[in-house]
Amino acid sequence: MDELIRYIAAGLVEKPDKVSVNMKDEGDVTVIELSVAPDDMGKVIGKQGRIAKAIRAIVKAAGTQEEKKYVLEIV
Repeated sequence: MDELIRYIAAGLVEKPDKVSVNMKDEGDVTVIELSVAPDDMGKVIGKQGRIAKAIRAIVKAAGTQEEKKYVLEIV
């Protein structure tokens, strides 16, 4: 899952070397923290949050396939 989020985010931003993905287990939920350069934040969120929603949908679909629950936070 870490590599998937990193791949998607790196394709969207101007500075792919600044993409950072951190995963934390909190009970039965795994929280994925995605951070990018401040200049690239708008590209990851998108207009009205559409890109962020799409990334979250991909994470949710991949989680159901693995029978795990993931939550994506953009920091």
